[in-house]
Amino acid sequence: MSTKNVSKDEGTKSTSVADLDMKLEVVVIPVSDVDRAKEFYSRLGWRLDADHDNNNDFRVIQFTPPGSACSIIFGKNLTAAAPGSAQGLYLIVADIEAARENLLRRGVKVSEVFHGAGDVHAGPDEPYLFGRIRVKGPDPAHGSYRSFASFRDPDGNGWLFQEITTRLPGRIDGTTTTFASANDLARAFRRAEAAHAEHEKRTGQRDANWPDWYAAYMVAEASGAKLPK
Repeated sequence: MSTKNVSKDEGTKSTSVADLDMKLEVVVIPVSDVDRAKEFYSRLGWRLDADHDNNNDFRVIQFTPPGSACSIIFGKNLTAAAPGSAQGLYLIVADIEAARENLLRRGVKVSEVFHGAGDVHAGPDEPYLFGRIRVKGPDPAHGSYRSFASFRDPDGNGWLFQEITTRLPGRIDGTTTTFASANDLARAFRRAEAAHAEHEKRTGQRDANWPDWYAAYMVAEASGAKLPK
C-alpha cells in the first residue's frame, strides 16, 4: 500500500502574517488610585468608553483620546507593572501649541514646547524620542515630527505631544487621506490655503481650479509625497 505525503495546507489557501491586520487598540496604564486616574483622564477631555467594577477584586476603565484609534485602560488587578512606569506615550497632534493650550485650560500641568539638539542626543534631561537634551521652543524650521511637549498623570506615567503635519513617505496610503477630527481637517485646509496663495503669487494669476489643487496638496502632505508646485 502506497501513501502520499500531503501537506495539511494543501488545497487550502495559506494566509501569511503580512496579510493579517494587526491593530494596536489598547495600552494598559499602571495606576495606584483608580478614581484619581479616572478624574485626571476625564479632565483631559478623553472619551470614557467603559467603567466596569465587580465591586470586589476587579475594575477596568477605558478612555480614548479624541481622534485616536487606540484606547488606554487602567484599573484594579489589570497589570503587575508598577504605577507610573509607563513612559514615552506619544500623542500625535497637528498643532502642538493648540494642544498644549487645551491642557492648560483644563488645569493640567504641561511642559513648554521643546525640540531636539540636532545630532547631540546624550544629556541631562528626561529621555524622549530624540535623546536627553530638550531645547526650549518649537523646532526652528517647524519640521514635522520635531516639536514636543510633555506631561504626566498623577502616578507619573509620562505622555508626550508630538507635532506631525506631514508624514514620512510610505507611512500612509498615498491614494487615500483621512483626518481624525474636524479640527485636523480645518488646519490642513489652512495650510493648503497658505501654500496655494504662494502658488498663485508664483503664477501671477488666480487659480480657478483651486479645489483640485487643495485636494492634491492635502493628500500629498498627509502621505509624505511630493507637494504640488
